[in-house]
Amino acid sequence: MKSSEVEIEMLVIRETDAAILASDTGEKDDAVWLPKSQIDGNVEVGANCFFLVPQWLAIEKGLV
Repeated sequence: MKSSEVEIEMLVIRETDAAILASDTGEKDDAVWLPKSQIDGNVEVGANCFFLVPQWLAIEKGLV
């Protein structure tokens, strides 16, 4: 993990070719779209997954 990345556990709600809709609280109302090009981790819809996310994106999306 790079110092400019954060590890976040998120519930993956939906996946498209370009992005995932995921929630760090497990609630759909709190979900945010994250571009796949900016995250590192295995995606499994309906499961809690761990992702490495650039710190700037985590801040922008209100995840940290």
